[in-house]
Amino acid sequence: MDQPSGRSFMQVLCEKYSPENFPYRRGPGMGVHVPATPQGSPMKDRLNLPSVLVLNSCGITCAGDENEIAAFCAHVSELDLSDNKLEDWHEVSKIVSNVPHLEFLNLSSNPLSLSVLERRCAGSFAGVRKLVLNNSKASWETVHTILQELPDLEELFLCLNDYETVSCSPVCCQSLKLLHITDNNLQDWTEIRKLGIMFPSLDTLILANNNLTTIEESEDSLARLFPNLRSINLHKSGLHCWEDIDKLNSFPKLEEVKLLGIPLLQSYTTEERRKLLIARLPSIIKLNGSIVGDGEREDSERFFIRYYMEFPEEEVPFRYHELITKYGKLEPLAVVDLRPQSSVKVEVHFQDKVEEMSIRLDQTVAELKKHLKTVVQLSTSNMLLFYLDQEAPFGPEEMKYSSRALHSYGIRDGDKIYVEPRMK
Repeated sequence: MDQPSGRSFMQVLCEKYSPENFPYRRGPGMGVHVPATPQGSPMKDRLNLPSVLVLNSCGITCAGDENEIAAFCAHVSELDLSDNKLEDWHEVSKIVSNVPHLEFLNLSSNPLSLSVLERRCAGSFAGVRKLVLNNSKASWETVHTILQELPDLEELFLCLNDYETVSCSPVCCQSLKLLHITDNNLQDWTEIRKLGIMFPSLDTLILANNNLTTIEESEDSLARLFPNLRSINLHKSGLHCWEDIDKLNSFPKLEEVKLLGIPLLQSYTTEERRKLLIARLPSIIKLNGSIVGDGEREDSERFFIRYYMEFPEEEVPFRYHELITKYGKLEPLAVVDLRPQSSVKVEVHFQDKVEEMSIRLDQTVAELKKHLKTVVQLSTSNMLLFYLDQEAPFGPEEMKYSSRALHSYGIRDGDKIYVEPRMK
């Protein structure tokens, strides 16, 4: 049977992993394997093959000699074939069926939607535990075929495949723990719930960039759909109400949530977002990648009580009453203005006169002298100023530097400034 035109897997393998391009090396995942030489394979003894093969963006269109693949790749456990030109599942099957210990396979960005995956071909994937089909436009029919033939599949990547709906598989995949299905167009919760039906053991669900608008499901139903879900990523979804956030509490094992870039949180400050989310999600131990410690949780829950204490009763969430039971009613935090004082009232002493004045602290000593000219009837050049801190033990300090700002003296209300004429 004629081979498809283009570069073969074996051709690229021999080129990339020849001693000239891939010298002998040691380390995790890089164990060198040099099998015995079969007849007609002069390159055989010269190849240094690691157990992790990376052959992305190499223009591969077909498998090449299957006997050669079997001889070279018996030890290979991970294979990256992303961004090639594989469009026929039969060619992929020829490669994979001759890599008996393969556990990780990346077929992203190959035009595999152009062919149908038959079950006998999918059977060659049986040992794969992690499968990446990002941007392959793989149909749900193809996904179902794979699921039926991969009994040990644990992680599945289906990003950038333009899915608007989810088609349920005729059989459940009990082994799958992680589903990465970001950057599609799954806006309706009725599609997401099908994932729970297909993957009842799901531990991690990554739904970022799908514009999911709401979670339309009862609490009991959510618990049944995703009984083992521990982590969910809803970054840049379309969630816009707090009721959807509260529904996340229905997942009985949920402990990690990612919720950045959703419409609901746009009007809140960074601090408000994190504290209000932590307070509403009592079981989570990690939010947006950061650990939630006991101290932060208590601070957030107390913040939540104070945040809602002035809201009308009909707008107060149920979680508020739960936290009141836990902490009791809290007093509002005192409002402390930490901005620096802009002006103070001081006593200006000149000869036997005392006048109380308000002076700006952002002005300089020279500017203060100009301000005092009309009060003491002295020119600025003939004026000496002394500042007396009412609590200072050392007596008056001469204000001798004309460009020095008044706030640098630490002047407070009630302090005194003495004016004396310069002695000629």
